Amino acid sequence: MTEAEGAERGYRPGYEVAAERVLELIAESRLRPGDRMPTEIELARQLGTSRTVVREAVKILSALGRVRAQKGRGLYVADGEGLLGAGRWAPFFLPVDLDHVYMLFEFRRAQEMETSRLAARRATPAELQAIGKAAQVCRSGLETGREELFNEGDEAFHTSIATASHNMFLQIAVREARRLQAQSSLIGLSGSIGGHAAKAVDEHDAIHRAIRAGDPEGAALAAATHIDNTLDDYRREIQQRIFAATD
Repeated sequence: MTEAEGAERGYRPGYEVAAERVLELIAESRLRPGDRMPTEIELARQLGTSRTVVREAVKILSALGRVRAQKGRGLYVADGEGLLGAGRWAPFFLPVDLDHVYMLFEFRRAQEMETSRLAARRATPAELQAIGKAAQVCRSGLETGREELFNEGDEAFHTSIATASHNMFLQIAVREARRLQAQSSLIGLSGSIGGHAAKAVDEHDAIHRAIRAGDPEGAALAAATHIDNTLDDYRREIQQRIFAATD
């Protein structure tokens, strides 16, 4: 990592930096799922850090489905199917690479527009109810200050729309892309992105209304606005970290 990159990302705990470097080493070494990795001691030496820091980094990467620790055998590149795994895309995605993150937002924009468009045409009454309920859970999380409830509602909202699209490929793609974005938040930003939550619940309502009204293009436009605003918020957060690091 260069000095400029470090300033851009601001201060992060050592285990987050180590987790990032381990992912870079996997990519640079062209390791594939199932390949054996260096030991914790070897990784600590390569990264110039302690074994304790590496161990914490491995815990994060195990939860993300990027690394698998086998007792008595060592560390292996995982298949991406951990708690926040990302299937076949996992080996190529670096959660703190801004180019990767911005490409992911582009991909999500296309996904969300199409799932919303199809949901407006195909959603059943039960699926419309599920979308509305998820939007309300998200709003309740915001109003009560319960981040876990907000995140639960946000996840349910987007996956419910994907379900209502009645396209299994889009359903899988939406789930996997959201898992990748969760990796970026966990490693790169250490939590949810700041000030967009209040706007997000209103944007969810706009998407829901368009889908319920059977307005495919209105739903697609509302979904695009939602993703664009989420990306703008992400960029603002990055800028704040740059200024903080400079100060």
